[in-house]
Amino acid sequence: MAKSTPKTMRNTVIYSIFVRNYSEEGTFEAVRKDIGRIKDLGVDIIWLMPIHPIGKKERKGSLGSPYAIQDYRKINPEFGTLEDFERLVETIHENGLKCIIDVVYNHTSPDSWLSENHPEWFYHKPDGSFGNRVGDWSDIIDLDYSNKELWEYQIETLKMWAKYVDGFRCDVASMVPAEFWIQAREEVERVRPGSIWLGETVDHGFLKSNRAKKVGSWSDAEMFQAFDMSYDYDIYEKYRGYMTGKNPLSGYAEVINFQEGIFPDNYVKLRFLENHDQPRAHFYVPDEKALRNWTAFQFFQKGAAMIYNGQEKASRRTPGLFDKDPVRWNGNGEGGNDLDLTDLFKQLIRFKKEQMIVDSSYRVHALPHDILAAIHVENVPATAEKRGKTLFGVFSMRGESGVVTLNDLETNNFEKVSEVIPDGIYTNLIDGSEVEVYMGMVSCDGNPIIIKA
Repeated sequence: MAKSTPKTMRNTVIYSIFVRNYSEEGTFEAVRKDIGRIKDLGVDIIWLMPIHPIGKKERKGSLGSPYAIQDYRKINPEFGTLEDFERLVETIHENGLKCIIDVVYNHTSPDSWLSENHPEWFYHKPDGSFGNRVGDWSDIIDLDYSNKELWEYQIETLKMWAKYVDGFRCDVASMVPAEFWIQAREEVERVRPGSIWLGETVDHGFLKSNRAKKVGSWSDAEMFQAFDMSYDYDIYEKYRGYMTGKNPLSGYAEVINFQEGIFPDNYVKLRFLENHDQPRAHFYVPDEKALRNWTAFQFFQKGAAMIYNGQEKASRRTPGLFDKDPVRWNGNGEGGNDLDLTDLFKQLIRFKKEQMIVDSSYRVHALPHDILAAIHVENVPATAEKRGKTLFGVFSMRGESGVVTLNDLETNNFEKVSEVIPDGIYTNLIDGSEVEVYMGMVSCDGNPIIIKA
């Protein structure tokens, strides 16, 4: 991991915005007018999906993917002007938030400024034509990072935008050399000290497939040399597998626990239930009680948390990338909003600021009735007279009731959970209700529970 990454990033909440579909207008100004509402949620960082012009050649849909960029150094006129963008960022900063923008450096649109002015910086097929190494991405062509002149251009572009924004979310970062990102981070730091770097690392299946085809792909461990945060895609397959019935909940818990032992001590994973590439959480989880549990678990997890615009309103439909498809802020049907999780998100974001999450040992247990029991134990020196404080969560992923026996669970220090959470009455940090631990057991009525001991 980047050695300078503070563990306090585990308290961070990121709000992702697709400008085109955030509002009916689809503009920077429409987003700017809503910054107060986003701030009121309690988030820390606003991530704007690509803000640059979109290519016309091989365009998908009527408007094209924002990830098929025509010019890295310009603003998409669909969203407004550079001045409109500056006003939006200024408003974000005035509200005490930070702003990061998308960096799409693996590829460009086929008719990009770079392809027309520097075709030698691109991957070429055996017949000499432009191409990409992932076949279904038909609207883009790949860059070739064996050209060091490309490195210089791309880094200068980052430094240009770093004068406005606080950092970058880097698209399919795993397909751009780790050494490039390390150098980019070092140079951007001179322009914007403390810049935020979020890398979209890829799932293991995609990584292995690329390597089999001799397509350069770098692992999370390698990407952590440059990035503060990496995506949760290394375990997403097990999350999706549980949602679709392909694997038990225990499979998902196992890979979460595996993360604790394979990454550096200050690793920060971006925890999400949905994003612009994946189905909405409410699509996977139509039951309200179960959705509340999954949402609470997302924020309990060790790492930063991400909200994709509309998630707080339990939107079921993921806005399309290629056409105008606004977020359905007023509900999923014809009538009013059928489920609003705004208050739950506000409470969970307040919880996310718990200092204990910053430096803890984390473990998850899968239990009968599709319940996850998770525990943070504060890390303290071996010479400390007292053990660390504890956060304990019970999450019913099907919204079903059950009893959790703490003596059956262990911390990463091989202590029984019943040893660190004695019998007594606790306050549920989600809703303020009482939670009783009796004879080493917790009764779950199907609603999420978080207690501190």
